[in-house]
Amino acid sequence: MKKRFLIIPLTATFLMSCTTMNKTEAPETHNPLLAPFNTPYEVPPFHLIKNAHFKPALLEAIKIHEKEIAAIADNPDKPTFENTIVAFENAGQLLIRVNTIFSNLNSANTNQELQAIAKDVAPDLSANNDNIFLNEKLFARVKAVWEAQASLNLTAEQAKLLERKYKAFQRNGANLSNNDKGRLREINRELSVLSLQYGENVLAENNNYVLLVEDKTDLAGLPPELVEAAAEEARSRGKDGQWAFTLQNASVMPFLQYADNRELRKKIWTAYQNRGRNTNPYNNNENVARLASLRAEKAKLLGYENHAAFVLEERMAKTPENVYKLLDELWKPALAKARAEEQDIRKMMAADGIKENVQPYDWRYYTEKIRKQRFDLDEQEIKPYFSLDNVRNGIFMVTEQLYGLKYRQLTDVPAYHEDVSVWEVMEKDGTHLGILYMDMHPRASKRGGAWMTSYRKQQMIKGQRKAPVISIVCNFSKPTGDAPALLTFDETTTFFHEFGHALHGLLSNVNYESLAGTSVFTDFVELPSQIMENWAAEPEVLKMYARHYKTGEVIPDGLIKKLQESATFDQGFATVEYLAAAYLDLAYHTITDPIGGTITDFENTAMKNIGLIDAIIPRYRSTYFTHIYSGGYSAGYYSYIWSGVLDTDAFDAFKSKSLFDRETARSFRANILERGGTADPMQLYINFRGSEPSIQPLLSKRGLDVVRP
Repeated sequence: MKKRFLIIPLTATFLMSCTTMNKTEAPETHNPLLAPFNTPYEVPPFHLIKNAHFKPALLEAIKIHEKEIAAIADNPDKPTFENTIVAFENAGQLLIRVNTIFSNLNSANTNQELQAIAKDVAPDLSANNDNIFLNEKLFARVKAVWEAQASLNLTAEQAKLLERKYKAFQRNGANLSNNDKGRLREINRELSVLSLQYGENVLAENNNYVLLVEDKTDLAGLPPELVEAAAEEARSRGKDGQWAFTLQNASVMPFLQYADNRELRKKIWTAYQNRGRNTNPYNNNENVARLASLRAEKAKLLGYENHAAFVLEERMAKTPENVYKLLDELWKPALAKARAEEQDIRKMMAADGIKENVQPYDWRYYTEKIRKQRFDLDEQEIKPYFSLDNVRNGIFMVTEQLYGLKYRQLTDVPAYHEDVSVWEVMEKDGTHLGILYMDMHPRASKRGGAWMTSYRKQQMIKGQRKAPVISIVCNFSKPTGDAPALLTFDETTTFFHEFGHALHGLLSNVNYESLAGTSVFTDFVELPSQIMENWAAEPEVLKMYARHYKTGEVIPDGLIKKLQESATFDQGFATVEYLAAAYLDLAYHTITDPIGGTITDFENTAMKNIGLIDAIIPRYRSTYFTHIYSGGYSAGYYSYIWSGVLDTDAFDAFKSKSLFDRETARSFRANILERGGTADPMQLYINFRGSEPSIQPLLSKRGLDVVRP
C-alpha cells in the first residue's frame, strides 16, 4: 500500500521532446493518428504526432465509431454472439487507440494546449458513450443474446464478455425513461469536464509553489543530494545561489523528513496540504462538492442508494458495508499503534524543548530520528545501494527467475519524452511478449504519483496474439551531480509495485481486449502490483540487486538486518493516514443528497467520526484526492488494503516453499496474471491459492497483531 494507484538516452532520431510536442502545425492531408503505425512493434509514432493532430483525429474516430455502432444496431439478421457481442467488442478500435494516446500524454507529458483539447472534446466523448449505451436498438440486440445464452454453448470467457457487455448497458442507463436518459446525458457531460478541471488544478498547484531558501543555515539536516537537487532546481528558475524546494514528492517529503528548521517544515507542509483550497483560480472546493453531488444523483437515477453502492456492485467487496467492515477491523489496531508512535515523538520533541502537541509537519522529521536511534538505521545509509539502474536490474532478475522473462532495451523505437526508455519483454526462448515504456522522473508536464497504463492492450486477432504496449510512470528523484538517481526504499518498493501492474498487462493472454490485463475490479487489480513489493525486501533478493553505486559492494548483512527489524516501524502512521483517506472517499460517495456547507467542514466531520488524531491528516485531502476525483478510484480507494489482504496471503504461498518456487510462480501467472477479467476474481484467487485469503498475514506484516500500550 503505497502513495500511488503505473536511464539510458534513446537514439535522437526517435525522441520527441516537450518542445516538439508543443508545436501545433499539423499537415492538412496527413494525420499520423489516423494512419497505420509504421513503427517498430506498431507503437505510437510519437515523433510524428503534434498537438493539433489530436482533436481532428478524435472527432474523426468518433464518427467512424458511430457508423460501426449503427451497422450493428441496424443489422437485419438475428442477433448472435458474433454479429452483436463480438462486433460490439471490436467496434471503436480507432477511437480507443487515439484516445488512449491522448489521455496518457495528457497525464505524463501535458501542456496547456493538450489540456484545452481535453476539455474541448470531453463532451463529445461523453456523448459518444451515451449514444452507445442509450441506443435502444443496440441494447435490444445485446439483451436478446443475453437471454439466449443458455442455448449458445459459450466458453467461460465468452460468457464473461457477454455478461460485461449486458451489465454495461444496464449500468449506463439503458432501462431509463427518455426523460431520465436526458438527465443522465447532462450529468455525464458535466462530470467529464469537472474531473478534467480537478486534475488540472492539482497539477497547477503542484507546479506553482516553490519554497526558496536563501540562507544556507536553513538547510541544516538535509542530505547533500537533496541540497544539490534544490540548487539545480533554483538555477533552472533563474535563482542561482539559492535552493528551491517544490511540492513534488521527491522534494517535499525528504524536506519534511530531514529539515531541522521547524518553521520551514511548517511552511512547505502548509502549502502541500492546502493544495486546491487556496484563493486562486485552482481552488477545487466547488469541484469536489459538485462531483460528489452529481455522482450521488446519477446513482439514484440508476436505482442505487448512493454512488458507492453503484460502484461496489462490480467489485469484490460488493457493498459499502463490506468495505467498512474491513476498514473498521484495521482501524482500531492501527490507531492504537499510531497513538503509541505519537507518544514517542512527543518525548523526543520535549527533549528538544518543544512542549506543544505533535504537528503533521513534525511526524516525518522525528520518526526519522527515532528510526536512527532505535534501529541505528539512517535512510541516507541505505540509498547508495538503491540506484535506479540497480533496482531496475533487480526487478528484471526477479521476474526472470519467477517467470523466465528477458528484457532488451530498444533505441530505434519512438518515445514521447527524452526521459523515457523503451524495452522489449520476451519469454525465455525469445518469443515477443510486449513493449514496456519506463518514465521515471518528475517534471512540470507530468502529474504526481506513480502509475501503470497501456498504449495497446493484449488481444487475439485471427488466432494470433496481438502483443501489448505498456507504460509505467513514476516521479523518482533525479540524478544529481556525479551521482545517479538514488531511490529511497519506499521508492524502490514503488518501482516493484508498478512493475507488478506492468506484468499484469504484459503477460495477459486472453481473446478479448476489454478483458485483458488490468481490466479487472479495482480491488483485485492491486494484487499483482502489491505482491511484487514483497520480493523487494527479501534478503535473498536484496543481495541480488542492492549494490553500492560507487563501489559495487553488495548491501551488508547488518544493513539488511536493520531493514528487517524496522519493517513494522511507523506502520501505525502509514496505515492510519491511508485508512483515513479511504474513509473520506466513502464519506463522499455514500451521500444521498447534495453536500451542504463547506468541503472543509465535511472533511473535518468525516475525520472526527473515525477519531483521527490531530497529528495525522488523510493521505489525500479532498481538494487533491486525484485517485477518486480524476483517477478512476471513486468509492474504491480502499482497494489497496483489500488487495493487501490478497497479496500477503498469496506471498505466503511462495514463502511456504521458496521465493522463486517455479510451480507456485507458474500457477500465479496462469491463474492471475494471464487471465485478466475473464472470470470472477475470487475464483481466480482460489484457483491459485486453493482457498479464500486470510487477513492474518496482513496484520502480521504491518505489526498490527501485537500493539504495545
